[in-house]
Amino acid sequence: MTSSRPAQSSGGSRASSPGLAVAAVARRLGVAPATLRTWDRRYGLGPSGRTAGSHRRYTPDDVARLLVMRRLTLEGVAPVDAARAAVEAGEAELEAATRTAPALPAVEVEADSEGAGPEFAETFLGTVEAPTEPGAEDPPGGKDGEEPKEEPRGRARLRALPGGATGGDAPAAAGPRAASGAAPAPTSGRVSALVDAALAYSRTACDNLLALGPEGDPATWWTDLVEPAWLRLSERTVLAGPGEMPEVVLATAALRALRHYTEEFERVMVEAGGPPANHPSRMRKIVLVFAAPDEVVPLSAHALAAALAAQGSMARIVTGPASTHRSVELVTMVRPTAVVLATTQNKPDLDVVHAVNEAYPELPIFVGLRADAAATDLPFGPTVQRVRSFTGLLHEVLAVIKAR
Repeated sequence: MTSSRPAQSSGGSRASSPGLAVAAVARRLGVAPATLRTWDRRYGLGPSGRTAGSHRRYTPDDVARLLVMRRLTLEGVAPVDAARAAVEAGEAELEAATRTAPALPAVEVEADSEGAGPEFAETFLGTVEAPTEPGAEDPPGGKDGEEPKEEPRGRARLRALPGGATGGDAPAAAGPRAASGAAPAPTSGRVSALVDAALAYSRTACDNLLALGPEGDPATWWTDLVEPAWLRLSERTVLAGPGEMPEVVLATAALRALRHYTEEFERVMVEAGGPPANHPSRMRKIVLVFAAPDEVVPLSAHALAAALAAQGSMARIVTGPASTHRSVELVTMVRPTAVVLATTQNKPDLDVVHAVNEAYPELPIFVGLRADAAATDLPFGPTVQRVRSFTGLLHEVLAVIKAR
């Protein structure tokens, strides 16, 4: 691909500088220096500046175009298309890329042969925070072209097949507040980093990205970060080895984050003088949350239970096999304020909803269904309500709890 890069504007907000060496830029983007040389050779995204000694250096405009390239490839865009968009990016887009550069997953491209297609193999090295302003990069520790001395955080290899993830429009709202109180990276970057960490089987990286302190919001955490990553991961085709399953890595880390959040939230509540989780005043308004019968990991059900807990409401998730008869027995024993079916499936089995509604026609039942086609299978009745979004489901359940 021949570069037709627009001339650099001298009036932009990105201050001029002597430029950065390839190792410094690689460290900022979270890629290997060899990857930058490949992008330069194939797509013309190379350094345009030179020092007095004729050494090539990356200018702020060059780095901004590479940030655009990196963001698009993380979102599933083919490298050749991402490079074309980076080359043709205007001044406003480059400034936005520099200003909003997210924390990027550091990877090392293993295959760098000429003539290779858009497929590439990567090794996850951790997460690299982009500097807050141009020029904030630490000087490289070695000569131009020397590998940055980053300690690898994982050894798993992966093959990312083009067309697996959909770029889509990322949510505008930021993710949950980190436990440390620091502002999180833009949501789209966090989602991409979380998907890459799961594909690399990096438990540590997933835990760091999913951290949810007691002051966080489980509903925002789910809708802006976990659910988009979960859905994007389900669209990926991965050549995994024995014992490797990216969905399990992400699900385990998400459940661990929710458990830690709930424990911390309950501890803070009790220390502030509130009733414990098993107090009768809280158990009287319990919500029973079901997942779809064939949903192996009911993440949305767990997220909803945590979001209800954050509002001071008690919820329990039904796990394991639950036939219609067993489900009705559970409702009889627990006597919940409401029953919820929370799922990420487009067309879940609704037999449990029908059985519970027939046995307890006065019991409020809420079903989270985004697909209109699945809603036609719901039982007709004033107490059965279909809700399209996770946030709407949470609000409807809370309204019933407060009314009783």
